[in-house]
Amino acid sequence: MDSVILAFANQKGGVGKTTSTVNVAACLGHLGYKTLLVDSDPQGNASTGVGIQKKGLRKTLYEVLTEQCTAEEAILPTEYANLSVLPATISLASAEFDLIEREKSAAALKDALEPLKSQYDFILIDCPPSLGLLTVNALCAATGVVIPMQCEYFALEGLAQLMMTVRRIKQSHNPTLTIGGILITMYDGRLNLSAQVLAELKKYYADKLFSTLVPRNVKLSEAPSFGKPIFYHDKYSRGSLAYIDIAKEIARRNGF
Repeated sequence: MDSVILAFANQKGGVGKTTSTVNVAACLGHLGYKTLLVDSDPQGNASTGVGIQKKGLRKTLYEVLTEQCTAEEAILPTEYANLSVLPATISLASAEFDLIEREKSAAALKDALEPLKSQYDFILIDCPPSLGLLTVNALCAATGVVIPMQCEYFALEGLAQLMMTVRRIKQSHNPTLTIGGILITMYDGRLNLSAQVLAELKKYYADKLFSTLVPRNVKLSEAPSFGKPIFYHDKYSRGSLAYIDIAKEIARRNGF
């Protein structure tokens, strides 16, 4: 069975996208699924979030996309169960310029991941906070897109724009792309606005929403500074329990 490839995408920054990608990947690994985390953001935060020291890395996603090495050659193990990472550094920022000149530039990541699809149960891609060529590559490679978002008014506007981009990618490059789910992050039920935005989302996207909401949680914010996913930093914290439930729901939704 080929990998389930999920792109975690939202053009809005600060919505918990990298936090969600890293922690869902680690939780899927803990649940026994062989998982690859692909860091497709030049900030490289997903790489450091699983303990990778970026300094001195010679084989990263940039080298893969510019065909200087294969994806398999760039993959690194992590100390966490069933979890490997294809890391990124700031060098990835120039990949968009390099890809523009390439024929079928939107399919570079898809082509690179093709030989790995039988080796992993899940491949999770952390996208940059933009709808540029790196995100387009991720959406072209993915079987589904997971959209992390906060319960804020502007998040609804951003969601509409992202849905439009997904439709375009589906029409032009990846007809099998689906919405893998909308993931509510940093939820605070005490705020009226949070409840109002959640009610709006349920009205229009009830079937897409994950049943678990990720709460605001100090331990979640703290874990990346230790280079650890939340499950390995504080497995009984509210954030950890939420991401375990989300990983189980993702597994169920994808037939595992």
